Amino acid sequence: KAEHIHIPDGNAPDIEKECSRYDHLIENLGGIDLQLLGIGHNGHIGFNEPNIAFEKMTHCVELNQSTREANSKYFGTLDQVPQKAITVGIRLIMQARKILLVVNGKDKKEILEQALFGPVTPKVPASILQMHPNLTVVVCD
Repeated sequence: KAEHIHIPDGNAPDIEKECSRYDHLIENLGGIDLQLLGIGHNGHIGFNEPNIAFEKMTHCVELNQSTREANSKYFGTLDQVPQKAITVGIRLIMQARKILLVVNGKDKKEILEQALFGPVTPKVPASILQMHPNLTVVVCD
């Protein structure tokens, strides 16, 4: 039902306040039942880009050039792709009761192997999913 779907407002005048509002909303609703994720070519999940530390809460992130290029097909041109995005942090993702990771394309085989079988590191944010007790991975060609 539409009333059960919640998305942060990327046009909010105060992004930090919006991120905090969204975290509190999720907490007040009892957490996330199902977190649907994709994985980027650089191992990002939910726009949590590779970094020196895992982000914990909802936050605004500067999108890597490769992420912007990969998403340009949805915007027409690269210039129209946002440079920043609001993303649910790794902590909230990992608190979800179930996680469904959908991987589309053979070109993501190497990063998926790193994420699922390599070391858990913020340099491959999806690697944290190894620690989730209820993860389903669906790979599509």
